[in-house]
Amino acid sequence: MKGAKSSLMQDLYFKKPSEVQSSASEVQCYICGKGLQDGFRITAKMLSNGMALFCDAHYSLQ
Repeated sequence: MKGAKSSLMQDLYFKKPSEVQSSASEVQCYICGKGLQDGFRITAKMLSNGMALFCDAHYSLQ
């Protein structure tokens, strides 16, 4: 069959996206409890007993 056109038909299958799980939480200063929502910068610092978060007012005390 000269000049015959062919076409490909297929079913589209869209995989359902997986749900993202997160363990994120609000950050706040270990000493005073203030956080980003209060206008403070928060910095993590590694201490001998683990990591702690400090606001810019209390970071220099440690």
